[in-house]
Amino acid sequence: MSENFPEHKIELKKNEEILLSVDDMGKDGEGIAHWDGYTFFIKGALPGERVRARVIKLRKKFGYARLMEVLEPSPDRVTPLCGCASPCGGCSLQHLSYEGQLRYKEKKVRDCLTRIGGVDLSKVEWLPILGMDAAPWHYRNKAQFPVRADRAGNPVTGFFAGGSHRLIETKQCPIQHPDINDTVDAVMEFLQEYHIPAYEEETHRGLVRHIYVRRAFHTEQVMVCLVVNGTSLPHADALIARLQKLKGMTSILLNYNTEKTNVILGPSMELLWGEPYIEDCIGGIRYRISPQSFYQVNPLQTEKLYKTALEFADLQGNETVWDLYCGIGTISLFLAQGVPDGRVIGVEIVPEAIENGKANAAQNQMENVSFYCGAAEDVVANLVEERTAAGEQVQSLADVVVVDPPRKGCDGKLLDTIARMAPEKIVYVSCDPATLARDLKYLCGEGYELKRIRACDMFGHSSHVETCVKLVKKIINAKK
Repeated sequence: MSENFPEHKIELKKNEEILLSVDDMGKDGEGIAHWDGYTFFIKGALPGERVRARVIKLRKKFGYARLMEVLEPSPDRVTPLCGCASPCGGCSLQHLSYEGQLRYKEKKVRDCLTRIGGVDLSKVEWLPILGMDAAPWHYRNKAQFPVRADRAGNPVTGFFAGGSHRLIETKQCPIQHPDINDTVDAVMEFLQEYHIPAYEEETHRGLVRHIYVRRAFHTEQVMVCLVVNGTSLPHADALIARLQKLKGMTSILLNYNTEKTNVILGPSMELLWGEPYIEDCIGGIRYRISPQSFYQVNPLQTEKLYKTALEFADLQGNETVWDLYCGIGTISLFLAQGVPDGRVIGVEIVPEAIENGKANAAQNQMENVSFYCGAAEDVVANLVEERTAAGEQVQSLADVVVVDPPRKGCDGKLLDTIARMAPEKIVYVSCDPATLARDLKYLCGEGYELKRIRACDMFGHSSHVETCVKLVKKIINAKK
């Protein structure tokens, strides 16, 4: 077959099929190949493979091709467990062995830190990636299933195809906990039996937009929240009666989202039955989790990641620690264990998460933790300004700062404020190595030295990776 395809050809056209040798992987797990210096991205292809691909998009310096056939497979290629792995936007690496996934994720972090951050890795302690102890299946404790209508008008669910809002129908997801799949099945049976209309994005009609489920790992408590384009749910009592029979059912809620938006949760929440939260444990600490609260989706790996953050903080017992982007206080309470004679201050912009954090501190009898509600860049900057205006030393505000920002990284104003506070140590927990590298470059230019790095696989079968790093303030020798 390979004789039918030329090895080199300058002029390429859309829909033309070519042979390519894959030599790398991109940031989203796509294969990277080259054709006379021209770069192609090929979803589903792996390094070391020889593939037949069809050109689907051509740009000035790079293009996209669709994988048609693997002629010479990589030894790391495996058969995906899920039939929707390729079209679904959730798992981009199911065709890659787990060992290969871990190597890819470490390389991704290394490449970002050196290319974007200018980090000399020979001067930094690199710890091996924290992989899962077992195969990464059924690990997720949260799912957000969109509900749409099929061609016959019946409600169906699944996940959106990558980069689109085209629904890929599926009843089971192998990376979700089985209790989540069972809960979604029960809700879908209710919707179909009572002919509850699914939401239509194009017309902004229909009622049920999403089924949002959380399942606590240690307590086995389950929360289900229906997001609706309206102000009520017909036959809600029948849904409650059905869901109450499921193992661990603790909280049933209705969320009202009547806006034309891609945001899943609306501003109003109604408790239909049970508690307005569920509880779970990490490392012996019990947490309350509300629908709006940020809580890591992989509980076993979360404990490993937070223990790494605590280790990197190297607390002596009497420090003042700031935990920025603290969510419901998961890291804050971990840190509080290490400063019995000090204090931890958490900052988070979501009011419900702050209330959860305060309740978490109280029920775990931790009195050395306090929380501020607001954007971290504003709360910390305002406090610094207040202390400065009062004639106090800004440097006394914090001994250690821990940040766990969203994918976009830290706000520039916050980074500047942290540098002014001049803590002895900074622990940065990141879910995006590119923005991590950008922020590290800034902090290292403001008198900090990168000391330790450890990646953690929180999202098996996806291209995402968490990273924990430790920075210390440089010791500047006084002039003689």
